[in-house]
Amino acid sequence: MRIRRTVHEPRIELIPLIDVMMFLLSFFIYSQALAVRISVVPMELRKFESSQAAKPAPAATISIALDGKLFYNRVPCSIDDIAGRVAESKKEDPKTVVYIAVADGEGSVDRAPIMQSVWDRLRGSGLQVNFVGKPRDADTPGSAPTPPPAPAPAPTP
Repeated sequence: MRIRRTVHEPRIELIPLIDVMMFLLSFFIYSQALAVRISVVPMELRKFESSQAAKPAPAATISIALDGKLFYNRVPCSIDDIAGRVAESKKEDPKTVVYIAVADGEGSVDRAPIMQSVWDRLRGSGLQVNFVGKPRDADTPGSAPTPPPAPAPAPTP
């Protein structure tokens, strides 16, 4: 006697698949929330007989305040003193990197000519000079700034 079997089409159920994906997603989000950063875990490091203290990278900062005043490593100075102070830093360590920082906000003077003058005086120093500032909110780092929106055309009567 022959047994008849009905042939079923193979089927993939999506509901269990969605359940498993939601479980995995919630597990990873929860585990990320409970993760402890290694920098805050207290630990005692071993001391070595042949150890040397780490030296911070040599850097000098030239700051331009909102009122146009110049500071070299937080010490007030004039535009004429900048080149001499950078030369002193270069004598101490030829690998010194110079950072130029301009205060954020609307100042009482135009700081662009001051920044250009500082740049011109440091150009021949032989040191690496970098400008520092906050990243833009809307743009990604390294991308060109987004142009302002075009004005709307005037309505025609």
